[in-house]
Amino acid sequence: MEDTDLTFWRAAVYGSLGLICFLGLWEISIRLHLVDPFFLPPPSQIITRAIRMTTGTDAVLLSDIRISASRVLTGFFLSVLAGVPFGLVMGVSSVVRATLNPIISIIRPLPALSWIPLSMLWLGIDEQQKYAIVFMGCFASILVYTTDATMRVDPVLRRAARNLGASDFQVLRYVILPGALPDLLSGLKVVLAIAWTCVISAEMVGANSGLGFRIWTAKEWSDTGQVLVGMISISVTVLILDIAFRGLERLLLPWQRKVSGT
Repeated sequence: MEDTDLTFWRAAVYGSLGLICFLGLWEISIRLHLVDPFFLPPPSQIITRAIRMTTGTDAVLLSDIRISASRVLTGFFLSVLAGVPFGLVMGVSSVVRATLNPIISIIRPLPALSWIPLSMLWLGIDEQQKYAIVFMGCFASILVYTTDATMRVDPVLRRAARNLGASDFQVLRYVILPGALPDLLSGLKVVLAIAWTCVISAEMVGANSGLGFRIWTAKEWSDTGQVLVGMISISVTVLILDIAFRGLERLLLPWQRKVSGT
């Protein structure tokens, strides 16, 4: 049987039904005492906890989301500003690529957690330290994604542009950048999720605000509900940012929108 693509609304309906079934089974399994609510509270209890953290005397959730999101976006944009130009240069120049590849190969495998001790020694536990953790966790990945996307641009297009008299800058501006942009934006979406991993790790180790701090504090008090509220808040925030990123893709890649007919 041939599988066909679903329309947006049909996909949304199926996705909603799947989510409702999942939450219903979760709630029922706890109501029937199949799972200890101390370790996994039911969705109804998590919703109540989230409402209290949003509107009650403990209304800190929205502030924590804002603080964590600002840290993520600041560090992410700084890494984009540094990584994309370097990646473009590495993609078009084999000399630069050969020179920098050993350094990138050393930095890239290092997880964000490994930078936390050094960043705390250098910057303390101020906001700059959180930005630095996100930056270091994202920079190498953005550099690699940009380099690979640039190298995948058809060399025939480059030669054709040069034969027509285009300068190096014009080839970069009108051929390489548009050709690399789809793969680059796809890579940036992946790195944005990595940025959240970086900031949550940093907030758990040295912070007094943010979702990571709130989750870690809840763990100390065995407050499973608050832990899950924090985790779900991360997922929802990333989902909203992903939707915004898709809108940016549609804006920057109008030719793909015409091809897909949307």
